[in-house]
Amino acid sequence: MGINASVEEVTDIEKIISYGIMRTPALVVDEKVLSVGKVLTVEEISSILKSL
Repeated sequence: MGINASVEEVTDIEKIISYGIMRTPALVVDEKVLSVGKVLTVEEISSILKSL
């Protein structure tokens, strides 16, 4: 996709809650919560990233 990105797994419950996330997994990009409580497919992640 030609995207330069860094991926981080966050396990600190306080940080997760600070985003308003009450269910995991979640996808957060540039401090914006884009998905919560669903395991996304590669195609779904790709679609989300293309829409940014």
